[in-house]
Amino acid sequence: MSAPTTDNDNTTSFKPFKLLSFDVYGTLIDWESGLYAAAQPLLTHYSPTTNTLSREEFINLYNTLEGAQQKETPEMKYSEVLSTVYQQIASTLSQPPPSQEEADEFSASIKNWKAFPDTVDALKRLKKHFKLVVLSNVDRDSFATSLPELGGEGIFDAILTAQDIGSYKPDLNNFEYLLKEVKERFGVEKDEILHTAQSLHHDHIPAEIMKLRSAWISRKDATIGSEDDEFVKVGAWEWRFNTLGEMADAVEKELGGV
Repeated sequence: MSAPTTDNDNTTSFKPFKLLSFDVYGTLIDWESGLYAAAQPLLTHYSPTTNTLSREEFINLYNTLEGAQQKETPEMKYSEVLSTVYQQIASTLSQPPPSQEEADEFSASIKNWKAFPDTVDALKRLKKHFKLVVLSNVDRDSFATSLPELGGEGIFDAILTAQDIGSYKPDLNNFEYLLKEVKERFGVEKDEILHTAQSLHHDHIPAEIMKLRSAWISRKDATIGSEDDEFVKVGAWEWRFNTLGEMADAVEKELGGV
């Protein structure tokens, strides 16, 4: 295990929190590796010239196109966003358009995306201390295919998706929906929630605007939300860990293993 990042404030405490809200794809599941693997038919099949597109270049291109699509069509299911963006990538690369079947295969690849090695054990340990709630930019069916990777039924106390909300993060509506739901379901107030996420743009910046405290899971090999991310300088988080496992270690150090 790598050493914990050292920019956490020793005066902060996990004791005020009753609930952890989670981004999933990028925080708990390695969506960048999953996306890049699923895109290989497009990147290698049509023309050797696309082989020069690195993983980082592909992820940045995908993220830009996805964000624009989600903003333009907030009602579109995430599975449809995936297939639409796949077609847009082909056009951007001046490649022949993929068939609908190929686009649908890319969309369905979400079921193959793997959890980070520390995810399941960390979630189980954190669940001993907090309610766990998903706040994710996916649709319900897509998330259901990922649930076995995350520990299965019962690991989360609530699952809130973009399909439920009608918009995609970083829209503040998603965070307002989170606050409303956990208040109604569990009686949990905003200052008792710790938002836990990898993406600075999708999660930590809007959380900061909402005055929602957060922990940054700064995944080592991530392209989005890496040390080079323009949002790093904003510093809109209170804790920073390399992995969710490190966060669970810090929680147990303060609150006990139970």
